[in-house]
Amino acid sequence: MNDALEHALEHEIERWWPQLSIEAKHRMLADLEAELDPLTCAEIEALVGAPAPTSLTAAERMFIITQMEAVD
Repeated sequence: MNDALEHALEHEIERWWPQLSIEAKHRMLADLEAELDPLTCAEIEALVGAPAPTSLTAAERMFIITQMEAVD
C-alpha cells in the first residue's frame, strides 16, 4: 500500500469507529492485533464506501483505546 493511501485510511477510523455497531466493536476489542473478521470488514466498507483494512495499524489501535478512556 502506498504511503498516501495508508495515511488516508488511518484517518478514516475517526469516521467509521463511532458509527460501528456494538457487536463489531466487541469483535475488534477481543483482539486489536488480530485480522478483522469478514462481518466487521463489510460493515466498515459500508460506512466508508471503500475497502476496509485487513488489520489495524498501531495508530488505529491507539485511537480505539483512547475512545474507551473515561473523560474527567
